[in-house]
Amino acid sequence: MATKFELYKDKAGEHRWRLKHSNGNIIAASSEGYSSKASALHGIEIVKASKDSPVEEV
Repeated sequence: MATKFELYKDKAGEHRWRLKHSNGNIIAASSEGYSSKASALHGIEIVKASKDSPVEEV
C-alpha cells in the first residue's frame, strides 16, 4: 500500500486526518478540526470520492 489515511485527535481534542505516503511524507491533511470522529471520517470519504476530479489551473 503506497498511502494510508491516519485519523487522530489534535491538542485541542478535535479529530483530524492526514494522508501519508509509505515513505512518511504527508500528502494531504484536513484543514480544520472536526468535533466528531464521524465528521472526520466523512471528510476522508469526500477526499476518496474526489479522485476523479478535474485539475483546474488558476
